[in-house]
Amino acid sequence: MSETPLHRLYSHYSELPWSLRVLYTAALCILGSGYLFALIYLIHVNSGRDGNPMNLTYEDLVITYAGSGKGSKLESALRGPMSTMLPADEAKVMMTWVQNGADRETYETQIKAGLEKRCMSCHDGSNPHLPNFSGYDNLKKVTEQDTGTGIFTLVRVSHIHLFGITFIFFIVGTIFSHSYVRPVWLKCLIIGSPFVCLFIDVISWYLVKVWHPFAWVTMGAGALMGLCFATMWVLSIYQMWFMRTPPAAVVERTAQWRKVIG
Repeated sequence: MSETPLHRLYSHYSELPWSLRVLYTAALCILGSGYLFALIYLIHVNSGRDGNPMNLTYEDLVITYAGSGKGSKLESALRGPMSTMLPADEAKVMMTWVQNGADRETYETQIKAGLEKRCMSCHDGSNPHLPNFSGYDNLKKVTEQDTGTGIFTLVRVSHIHLFGITFIFFIVGTIFSHSYVRPVWLKCLIIGSPFVCLFIDVISWYLVKVWHPFAWVTMGAGALMGLCFATMWVLSIYQMWFMRTPPAAVVERTAQWRKVIG
């Protein structure tokens, strides 16, 4: 079977100027680092909610989006991602206070001082992604029944993810489009899949609230998105700098151009 002919607008990395290859490499290195840090932060924030701080599990995602069904958001955080932020004795006092009704008097005498010392540097209300612990009334909100991430919080995070990650995969996909991959449909699949996964991933956050097994969809979509990113990143860097001989079709076209120019 003959290979798919090169499109007239297609340029392999070997046909690009050095300046463009350096630009592409710099962008990939920064985006790759950012993706890695995002994964680390994601695991840190969501893991441990099921009582096992070692890894991110299906139960962690269910608790994140649909709630634990027992206790409060504050208790879930103190047992999970925030378990290392407070000494064990202070965390026990705070959880006891929550379980006893979270009254204002105990807050003023036993909770407020430790809260200001340990938590207010992050939970002062300046970060819209974190609960505001400033004052009794704000703290009281996170001592109520844990129903997971609120709808409007999901809406806020959704539009950030949809806009931001779309730009990331647009840039990486544009760079990867210069790679030589056959069959062509496989290359198109690798480029297009992250956008489909991104949409499915975001929608599944809401669906987990309705039916918990959708958390598996969240995990699968995120994993496939990461796999596509890694595939495009590795192939782009490899073909740009370490592939000794470009594909025969590219070599032949380059030779023809040199004859025309010459």
